[in-house]
Amino acid sequence: MKLSRPVSWFLLAFGVWSWFIWITFVKNLWKDGSGLAFNDANEPTGYFWVHLTLAVVSFVLGTVVGTIGFRGVRALRRTS
Repeated sequence: MKLSRPVSWFLLAFGVWSWFIWITFVKNLWKDGSGLAFNDANEPTGYFWVHLTLAVVSFVLGTVVGTIGFRGVRALRRTS
């Protein structure tokens, strides 16, 4: 399958954006002082685990999508 140049760049940008956003989110989740992510005993709550799972899944999907975009851009550069 051959991806167009705009699609390849979009997928690559999406992968990079996903990593940037979710790394920032995990940092903020880890430093959460509102009591949502950690209870009074400083133990992780259900909120923490659900959102950490979302972040990990997003890291994986962002990596897969970004890799597809990167391979598409690289393939287009070889043919040009």
